[in-house]
Amino acid sequence: MTDRSKPPIHRFLKPAQFLVLAGLAVLLWHTFDGAEAARLLLVADLRWAFAAAIILTLQTLLSATRWQLTAGRLGIVFSLSAAVREYYLAQFVNLSLPGGVIGDAGRAYRSRQGKGLLLAGQAVVFERLAGQIGLLAVFLTGLTFQVLSPRGLDLPGWLAAPVMGMLAALITGLILVTLGFHVFRHHAQPLRRLGQRFLYAVLHRDVAIKQACLSLLTALCNVVAFALCAVALGVDLAVLDILTIVPLILLAMLLPIGVSGWGVREGAAALLFPVMGAASSAGLATSVAFGLVIVISMLAGLALSWALGPPKHQIVNTQQGKL
Repeated sequence: MTDRSKPPIHRFLKPAQFLVLAGLAVLLWHTFDGAEAARLLLVADLRWAFAAAIILTLQTLLSATRWQLTAGRLGIVFSLSAAVREYYLAQFVNLSLPGGVIGDAGRAYRSRQGKGLLLAGQAVVFERLAGQIGLLAVFLTGLTFQVLSPRGLDLPGWLAAPVMGMLAALITGLILVTLGFHVFRHHAQPLRRLGQRFLYAVLHRDVAIKQACLSLLTALCNVVAFALCAVALGVDLAVLDILTIVPLILLAMLLPIGVSGWGVREGAAALLFPVMGAASSAGLATSVAFGLVIVISMLAGLALSWALGPPKHQIVNTQQGKL
């Protein structure tokens, strides 16, 4: 019998995360010259900010297309208009609540018809994972050209060590997972099934090129939008530096701290902008501008999708999908 006098711990998680966000904001303001960052934001060129909003709108459309493709491979079929509408709704929830995944859980729940919540959840997870792989691919491409270029970035030791550690952990993880599937193939059927579904939905030869293009384009849209926010503030960054450093800033948003990456992203930008020859205050201001553009473009897209009314072809039951 449960003790109703003790409220569940999740009731305290949201206030705690908002307190973390407030603490990060105060820390960043005092550490990285928040007054200068605020000045940069006040003189921002809104034309470049508008261009960033357009790029982020394209990114959402491409992400919704990737989700539609991934879900379709698992036998869950819905129209692109339904995918876009659900994606905007998920973004709104993710930006409103701590954790950054509640909105994605919602679109998984609403797309479960015909195949169940487990398969619908896997479609969402596979789609998000493909997006992060695309962002990682952009970073590795930039890093490769930095190494080959005689004028490439000279990464400081405090940054080079964790980057090399991240790459080593990634390679080691892939090797261990591959070996695990072979060694324990008779004792890990659920994991093996999960791997097979991921391969079929994302990496199978029938869809691999489409998935790669969608993931690279969505990643580049995010990176370009961030760079346009820097341009709007008058911050001059080299293209190769953008391809290398901005993905690291965006990957920092994966940390489950605060609300939708706020605070963590700003801290990463303030720390990493000096590596590109810019001021920490410029990194802080650029990240704040990027976050504001995300909110504005998301609200505009959500309002438009709802103004157009429900899509003609909602998520439907289906028995398709060869698994």
